[in-house]
This record gives sequence, C-alpha cells and structure tokens, in this order.
Amino acid sequence: MRIRGLLLCAAVLTASVTSASATMRIAEDRGGQIGHYLQAFAMVRSSGERVVIDGNCLSACTLVLGLIPRGKMCATPRARFGFHAAWMPDNDGRPVTSPMGTQALWNIYPQPVKHWIDRHGGLSRKMIYMEGRALDGIVASCDQPVRKIQARSIHRGTPHPLRYERASAANDRR
Repeated sequence: MRIRGLLLCAAVLTASVTSASATMRIAEDRGGQIGHYLQAFAMVRSSGERVVIDGNCLSACTLVLGLIPRGKMCATPRARFGFHAAWMPDNDGRPVTSPMGTQALWNIYPQPVKHWIDRHGGLSRKMIYMEGRALDGIVASCDQPVRKIQARSIHRGTPHPLRYERASAANDRR
C-alpha cells in the first residue's frame, strides 16, 4: 500500500513538471507591459520550451524575437508581428511615447528585426506589421501544427484576452 502511494505521488509530480519538449503557442497576443513579457519569456527560455507563433504577436509580445533562441521558435503562415514605439499614460491617461521603453525594445530585438523595422519607418506610434515572406530569415517556419492543449496567459490572475497554449510531444502523437 505504501509503495502504491509513493508511485502515485511520483506520477503526479512527474505530470506537473514542464517537459523540455513542451510547446508554447502564441495565438492572439495584443501586448502589454514590457516587464511582464521580459519575465515570462525568460521563464520560457530557461524551461527549454519551443514557441510557436500562430497569429498576432503585437507590441511587447514581439520581444519573443529577441528573448527566445531562434532554434526554439517557429512561425505558422498565420503569424503576424506588430511593432510600435513603447508608450505610457500621461497624467490624463493619454498615451505618451516612452523613449526609455522604446530603447529597451530596440536593445532586445535581433539585428535582422532592427533592419526590417528601420526599412519600414522605425518604431513610432503607428503599428507596422511583419508577416508572410518578411519572416523569412527571421523566424523559422513551423514544420507541424501544434494541437491546442491548455491555455494560459502571461498575465496570471488578471483578465486578459491573450491565449497561450501548451502541447507536449506525447500529446502530439495522438
């Protein structure tokens, strides 16, 4: 009886550990505070998870391009990155460009992304979109689609329309 309990406990612990073969799927991310994304993508990077971009990855979400190793990330044909200058609300709640935040974004982007942004007018209040063939040489194309398994948000505990889905290699074989 005691061994059976230990085996059950070990099975539960094993199931709760994130596998290096797990995948984070970014399906619709409108961005948010840079700090949240820095923390979240640092955790994903250290876990060894693969990241699949399969839809909009806008604003601070684009930090994924500089924070996740190129070999651990891919994009589906639906992937679209949206870039703009960082901003903060002023005393009246209106958006004001943040030079410091914009510089932080710029420092994280890899060189090919910086070149693309420069060729498309730079980081300004206007959103510019990178998708389709523009991703060639920046993000690898995904070989296989990832199944929807479990949704999670970078902004834990707060309502947010972003969806992140994980799939493990074992679940993909079903």
